[in-house]
Amino acid sequence: MEADTSLFSSLFSAILIGGLAGWLAGKIVRGGGFGLVGNVILGIGGAILANFALPLLGLGFGSGFFGSVLSAMIGAAVVLVIIRMIKQV
Repeated sequence: MEADTSLFSSLFSAILIGGLAGWLAGKIVRGGGFGLVGNVILGIGGAILANFALPLLGLGFGSGFFGSVLSAMIGAAVVLVIIRMIKQV
């Protein structure tokens, strides 16, 4: 039963961090976000991007909640800018 609780807790944390990061990225990048669900997906995608790319660039913001949100927000903002550039073409 503990594995189920741990999985739920991890999923809930990822959604919470992703949602917050996506919302913040929508505020930073002009034009807003993609709504609640879109921002959560954008934030989770950004977190995945940031977890891969930021260490390659020598950047790290720690492993705590705020460090995770900051990393995911940076990744989400990059993803948002890329999506906007693609939509303009």
